[in-house]
Amino acid sequence: MSLLPNQIAVVTGAGRGIGHAIALKFANAGADVVCVSRTAENAEKAAAEIRGLGRKAWAYSVDVSNTTQVEQACEQILGDTGRVDILVNNAGVTRDGLLMRMSESDWDTVLDTNLKGAFLFTRGFVRSFVKQRSGRIINVASVIGLIGNAGQSNYAASKAALIGFTKSVARELGSRGITVNALAPGFIETDMTAVLNDQIRQDLLKKIPLNGFGQPDDVAQAALFLASSGARYITGHVLTVDGGMTM
Repeated sequence: MSLLPNQIAVVTGAGRGIGHAIALKFANAGADVVCVSRTAENAEKAAAEIRGLGRKAWAYSVDVSNTTQVEQACEQILGDTGRVDILVNNAGVTRDGLLMRMSESDWDTVLDTNLKGAFLFTRGFVRSFVKQRSGRIINVASVIGLIGNAGQSNYAASKAALIGFTKSVARELGSRGITVNALAPGFIETDMTAVLNDQIRQDLLKKIPLNGFGQPDDVAQAALFLASSGARYITGHVLTVDGGMTM
């Protein structure tokens, strides 16, 4: 049985990693998907895969931190699709470094992409959600936003703020039948974790009760649940997908 029959979902950062897995998972569950990526090549590649599954897909190249680009994209998406049922704010970057050596540019880039991007896309669709009195908003945060991490003060700040944003918007929109939840992935096998050396990986594994890194599909499964009708009575929640690391 399809969990998202004929739903229309927008997924930012859909070109790779967790966002790509979510976009494909939603398509397999019956949704048509708007694939947003910084590059046109990645957006179109993801959209082509979804079309190959027999679903409709649209590709948009957007810098999620750019207000003008996001506003134009949201308007065009609504024009092209007619409506949006699900928004997944997943686009994110890292610029790691110790605080004493972190540049203002590295701070701004991470906060503007990870936090401001979610704000801009949510604001871009919120009137549509309110008008139809339904919608699912899923923000992809991180366990780093819950526990912090040395060398990632900018990333931790952006993800902790995204959790606060999630809870606040959930309170604003709950009476309109719109749910707003956050996912907090742990260490997932993506491009972001591929750069970790063997010693760091071994040290991290000691902190994970399930003794392994997660896969993008693990996060996609959680996103699918939060987007489905089965999660209709869940809002303002932070669902960790971390192998038990933060329990």
